[in-house]
Amino acid sequence: MRFARIAVICAAPVFTSALAVPAFAQNPYDGNWQVTIVTKTGSCEPTASSMLTVSDGKITAPGANVSGTIGREGLVRVSINGAYANGQLNGNAGSGKWNGASAGIPCSGRWEASRQ
Repeated sequence: MRFARIAVICAAPVFTSALAVPAFAQNPYDGNWQVTIVTKTGSCEPTASSMLTVSDGKITAPGANVSGTIGREGLVRVSINGAYANGQLNGNAGSGKWNGASAGIPCSGRWEASRQ
């Protein structure tokens, strides 16, 4: 009986600390990101800039049709208003490539992002 009481007392802090840990850890890239795109080919706008928000690895932006994710290793895959982009974040910055179309004419270029 005494052994059972000691086991419960010793195990209690382990289980209590395990319950205090959230079920899903925050993605290391969560936050607000300023993104600038530059068109290299095609007739899309030469440059554009917007603020994107990452929460639990999911990318959103006010007033834009955005769907995408950022993995824990910083791999970016996103669709924004019909354009597609991929790339890599590292720390507070990142870059990659994008492609889309303007009036049915293909466009492509690069993007850069910085955490705000």
